[in-house]
Amino acid sequence: MDWASLYDPAMLQTLALTLKLAGVTTVVLLIIGTPLAWWLAQPGGLSKDVVGTVVSLPIVLPPTVLGFYLLIAMGPNSPLTALLGQKLSFTFAGLVVGSVVYSLPFVVNPIRNSFTAMGPRPMEVAATLRASPWDAFRTVALPLALPGISTGAILGFAHTVGEFGVVLMIGGAIPGRTKVLSVTIFDYVETLEWNKAHLLAGLMLVLSFAVILAMMLIERRLGARGGARP
Repeated sequence: MDWASLYDPAMLQTLALTLKLAGVTTVVLLIIGTPLAWWLAQPGGLSKDVVGTVVSLPIVLPPTVLGFYLLIAMGPNSPLTALLGQKLSFTFAGLVVGSVVYSLPFVVNPIRNSFTAMGPRPMEVAATLRASPWDAFRTVALPLALPGISTGAILGFAHTVGEFGVVLMIGGAIPGRTKVLSVTIFDYVETLEWNKAHLLAGLMLVLSFAVILAMMLIERRLGARGGARP
């Protein structure tokens, strides 16, 4: 393979846009997903089951279906557009919103599982020491849930990098604005540019492997550190 012939400035632009999207989305997911996961991990009734089901819908819902409804929600005639004064479809901001919705369960569920596994005892002990709910959450719950938070962040980042159906539906393929790696690979295959498609697909394969390996190593190290606590 002639690697020099594969150089394309558009590839670097697409890669930078994809990493930017994944980074911004991961930060937003952690800000939204951590308190949501804590709330879902607490004992509750049907309302929490309903919210948990809605959060997990993207796991089983076809991405094109989710993308279709997000496209309608972000379209020029939607209430959201009227509220914001501008449409989000086919913009980077719209990609962030769609990516947050699509990757939400991959961040919330690991964090929720960590909070659930922690049990009520640590928070009860913190309360007996007169720690406020916020202080107990910040100094006790979050450190104990760090393995789940790390796993959620890695999964959210990787899932955003690899998404296709949702970003294509709500963002299209506008170079420099909404054209991410997965869409670029699809375009290269359609135009029979196999070498470029191979290059980007191989890059995503290596990235996926590295992400999963990093997640396993982080979980093992944090798990061993947590098990060593007195």
